[in-house]
Amino acid sequence: MTSKELLYVEDALGHESFMKSCSKKTSGQLKDPMLSSYIAELEQKHTGLFNKFLNLL
Repeated sequence: MTSKELLYVEDALGHESFMKSCSKKTSGQLKDPMLSSYIAELEQKHTGLFNKFLNLL
């Protein structure tokens, strides 16, 4: 993996980590159960993407 590719993967990991934490925090604050459930699904999606990027290293 080139250094440029490594920088891309590290950047993507940072973005996915941020999205995971934001969606987790938001789903806990929402009062609408359907919306909260949807945001929790997004958290799972970002967790999966984070793990896929992590596996590239």
